Amino acid sequence: MYGGERGTYRVLVWKLEGKRQLRRPRHRWEDNIKIDLLSIGWAGVDTIDLAEDRHQWQAVVNEVINLWIP
Repeated sequence: MYGGERGTYRVLVWKLEGKRQLRRPRHRWEDNIKIDLLSIGWAGVDTIDLAEDRHQWQAVVNEVINLWIP
């Protein structure tokens, strides 16, 4: 479902308009997701396919939350 009907996909591929502040590194929301996936051992997973599978996405989110909340 690449039509963008679900909010997860729209947020995942959304591009911020405008300019970034001077000397600020380009760090996107998708980069944070990839860092989190790397920390739980899911590196190399296609984030769009993962976001489209609601049950698998929820499992990943719960794993990442368990890393941050003791």
